[in-house]
Amino acid sequence: MKTLRLLALIILAGLSRAMGAGEAASVPDGFPRFIVPGKEPAMDSLRRLYWLHYQPAGPLIPLWDEWMPMSTLWPAVSPEQQQPMRTRWAQALASRGMSSEGYIHTHQHDGLAHAEGWPFPLWTQAGGIGWHFRGTGIQGYDGPPATPDGWTLAGAASGGINEKGWVLELTDPQASIQSPAFAIDSRIAPWLRLNWWANGLGGANGYIEWTTADAPEFSPERRMYFSPAREENLPRLFMPMGGGGGTLDKVAGETRTMIPVHRLAGWQGTITGLRIQFDNRAPAKLVIKSFHTACDTRHNINNANFIRGCHDYFLWTGDLAFLRDQIGRLRTAMRFLQREFDTRNRRCVYTTWPGHEGRSGIRYVDGKKHIVKGEGIGSNYWDLLPFGGEDALATVYYYDALRDLADLEEQIHRHPEWCVVAGADAFDPADLRQHAGDVRAYGQQRFWNPATGRFGTVDLDGTLHDYGFVFLNNEAVVYGFASPQQAASIHAWIAGTRIVEGDTSTGPDIYHWRFGPRSTTRRNIDYYFWAWSAPESIPWGYQVQDGGAVLGWSYYDLMQRLMCAGPDDAAARLAEILRWFDETQAAGGYRAYYAKDPQRGSLQGGNVPGGLGLDREFFESILVPQVMLYGFMGFQPRPDGFAIHPRLPKDWPELTITQIALHRHVLDLNATREGTVTVSGTGPTNATLAVEAPPGVRVAVAGGIAVRPDGVAD
Repeated sequence: MKTLRLLALIILAGLSRAMGAGEAASVPDGFPRFIVPGKEPAMDSLRRLYWLHYQPAGPLIPLWDEWMPMSTLWPAVSPEQQQPMRTRWAQALASRGMSSEGYIHTHQHDGLAHAEGWPFPLWTQAGGIGWHFRGTGIQGYDGPPATPDGWTLAGAASGGINEKGWVLELTDPQASIQSPAFAIDSRIAPWLRLNWWANGLGGANGYIEWTTADAPEFSPERRMYFSPAREENLPRLFMPMGGGGGTLDKVAGETRTMIPVHRLAGWQGTITGLRIQFDNRAPAKLVIKSFHTACDTRHNINNANFIRGCHDYFLWTGDLAFLRDQIGRLRTAMRFLQREFDTRNRRCVYTTWPGHEGRSGIRYVDGKKHIVKGEGIGSNYWDLLPFGGEDALATVYYYDALRDLADLEEQIHRHPEWCVVAGADAFDPADLRQHAGDVRAYGQQRFWNPATGRFGTVDLDGTLHDYGFVFLNNEAVVYGFASPQQAASIHAWIAGTRIVEGDTSTGPDIYHWRFGPRSTTRRNIDYYFWAWSAPESIPWGYQVQDGGAVLGWSYYDLMQRLMCAGPDDAAARLAEILRWFDETQAAGGYRAYYAKDPQRGSLQGGNVPGGLGLDREFFESILVPQVMLYGFMGFQPRPDGFAIHPRLPKDWPELTITQIALHRHVLDLNATREGTVTVSGTGPTNATLAVEAPPGVRVAVAGGIAVRPDGVAD
């Protein structure tokens, strides 16, 4: 099997060219600069690293909505680039698909899984059933080609297969089509997916019926309804049927209908047949591209990341029109989270979706490996790992999303002149913050492993899984989820000063890959989704999710060090990252550097598995330089200005960051070790920026920027 981390985004024109080699081009003069006297070579390297990963960056899918806005919205490269970036983000966030229930779609490429989720696990991996009359067009994510042979038609005529799929004419009312007989386990097929086009099904209430080994006749007791395909997608679909079998003309996107059969008690045991009843009132015409079972591959983090991304976009841009347009969707997204995952009662993201219960699909019983199909499906970025059940990572993101939405609701209440609806569907910010505190208190106890002094994740059986998830623990610290004592324990473990008994990697070896810590510190051969069934065949550290490392998550490591050990410690770690980066660039880029010596590690990306995530689909590499703005400068955008809390290493006399685009301003900031912050730049003459700073930090102005003090930053 090839890598299970392929993203359709890498197929976009120019992307592999921009990121393929990991070699930085010359940086334009208008790109932000990091200036530290006496550290000029290192700061120049950091700027080149930033530019390398900024060039192809921008809106992606909801998975990255927490990381990419904060990294791409603030550089004021030029008016020609800054406004288009903002426009792209506004359009991308506003167009995030949302189901009628409030779930934010994953927006991944096509595959053989849930249309609103991740493209794998495939139904073919699960042992389901499917008919692909035309393929997806995505290499590695296609099913076996099918024909209509064996299907039984009632009130319908087959027009054969054309370039889009199986052409059907419904000649009589109440037409139906029935699949050939088969036998599959209902447990591994919780959804049915129908990709199709239709014309003439207005007002129809179509439904699926099924038979089982114990109930061999179709019955209303085993029936689930679905909506007809959107007719507007099919203007002038058909030419008259005849020997040619029909031709498509001006076809827009197909309808992808997802049918949650697992929600009915009758979907159980061995499923043996399917019948689609179209409920047409008059003749109609269809094209079925594919019809198959599907695993539930939705991500339980999408809604939280959507809320966080919209929050960051608004704070950086001050785009009130966007906030007015999206606040209803943000509230709906939060209500889905709370309803679907029972967060108010459980105080965590309690995931019960089929396959997302947090259990592994690989289990050892008496030393013998057992593969449990349908178990261990990923719920987030770490798509081989069975986060789910009482999901620790999703709960950290939910905790952060609660605070972000509380912030927005509070600002809306404070500013009635914004004309943003604060009606009956609005959340009480105080209640959101109280609930966030309850979630944090529960998580600090439930997910904490006192034997290892770090967080793990818990499945629905109550079993804690702990493989030294560095990413989970660093993010728990940075987002304020961990207590101060827990943060100190986490830092000591990752920094190597505290040895965890039983870990594969301890001490300095945690930073074996130089640019950052390993993703995990304990060898994992038994906690995966079922189709990743031979993890032991890959050496330790040569799979990203088992002892490998991802460059982007070094940002959280740097921030965790800054918070737990201070700026000197974080600066020393950053200096090592930049020495590594300089070596890769001198060798011709990431790919050239690692190709010269296999002992350096193996790169993943572009449908090739490996242990290190640096380029291609690893867009989050852009995060690393953000430690300068959000960490050492301590900058946070606000709706009416910013907060700032510099924390400079002892050998940095001052830090200057240029070309910061905030609302309609372009700022240069200078912070000194003596506690002075100087703000300069350009902006509208009728706007005054409110600046929050802790006691002892003096804010001065150089140029035409107007500022006013506004309380004390946290």
